[in-house]
Amino acid sequence: MAERIELKGITWGHSRGYTPLVACSQRYSELHPGITISWKKRTLQEFADFPIEKLVHDYDLLVIDHPWVGCAAATKCVLPLDEYLTEAYLKDQLTHTVGYSHLSYHYDGHQWALAIDAATPVASYRKDLLGMNHARIPEDWDDLIAMAEKGRVAVPAIPIDLLMYFYMFCIAHGKEPFAAKEEVVDQRTGISVLEQMKELWGRLNKKMFTCNPIAVAELMTTADDFWYCPFAYGYSNYSRKGYGRSLLHYTDLIRSNSGEKLRSTLGGTGLSVSGFSKYKTEAVQFAAWIASPEIQSTLYGFNEGQPGHRTAWLDEALNQHTNNYFKNTLSALDRAYVRPRYNGYLDFQDHAGLPIQQYLQDGGNALSVLEKMNELYRTSIKKSIS
Repeated sequence: MAERIELKGITWGHSRGYTPLVACSQRYSELHPGITISWKKRTLQEFADFPIEKLVHDYDLLVIDHPWVGCAAATKCVLPLDEYLTEAYLKDQLTHTVGYSHLSYHYDGHQWALAIDAATPVASYRKDLLGMNHARIPEDWDDLIAMAEKGRVAVPAIPIDLLMYFYMFCIAHGKEPFAAKEEVVDQRTGISVLEQMKELWGRLNKKMFTCNPIAVAELMTTADDFWYCPFAYGYSNYSRKGYGRSLLHYTDLIRSNSGEKLRSTLGGTGLSVSGFSKYKTEAVQFAAWIASPEIQSTLYGFNEGQPGHRTAWLDEALNQHTNNYFKNTLSALDRAYVRPRYNGYLDFQDHAGLPIQQYLQDGGNALSVLEKMNELYRTSIKKSIS
């Protein structure tokens, strides 16, 4: 009797991160009767915090965030997929990437994961409420502040999201973060960014400081208090009829003071294979199948997924199903900023958003915030070379 193969996977516990994997795994098992695939969920916070290198001993398939690939390269705890997949397959993934999603998992000469999910902060709005109140979607910073003054704007403000917005505003001020080894950004830019952020978050409901992007989307779809969110990691689920009480529509970001549209910080997830898996070949085959254009555009996308393959983002049926979520936000994905990926960066990311939140929530000295961030940055750099 042939051996029964059970692959175990771990992902994050939202419909976008869990449902498409379960649906695809069910169909894969039907197509391959000797293989079953089970998935365990983690909270979004656990997904960000718990070291994945500790999970590779228990799981064959791991959904990861791209800044983790520096650790992957240093520890070799997941497989370099370029050594297992054909050149033609990887070329297709690169050619049809959504922004830098595919390349974000390529580090130190190897491909450590396949982009199965793509996201960046984009704008969302309640079309019904804007129409009812004869309001329009903000186009620039002044429009945004004017709507915030009316109490109708919601924006996530937990530490990790504020850090991602800090990067975005640095770029809007003409300076990409992490260009130097001693400071996240120069003092003049950093202070200007923090002051600009305070201009917005100082006008928002204080409950935002407890909200991640999912919580904001839930607030906007379950009640009628907030009409517009200028930037939060997009969730196509809320643009699908029946998912929430009310529908969210999504669009591109506002223009910055320079006249250019904001460049937000790339998110999304990739699927990696444990270097300790007993069934490496079977796990890689499943990863390649679920990341393929055919599955991304059909089973994955139509089961609450937010695909990583460009074919799905341009698919007419999938866009019709999501009120054009994918077409309307693709340009924001294409210009999104890729975070650092060196081994040690995640230590910085885990802690650097807190001083920003404290400053926006309680006030204080912007220079002190930058000094704390720079100290965390230098410490994380030392870890990367130790």
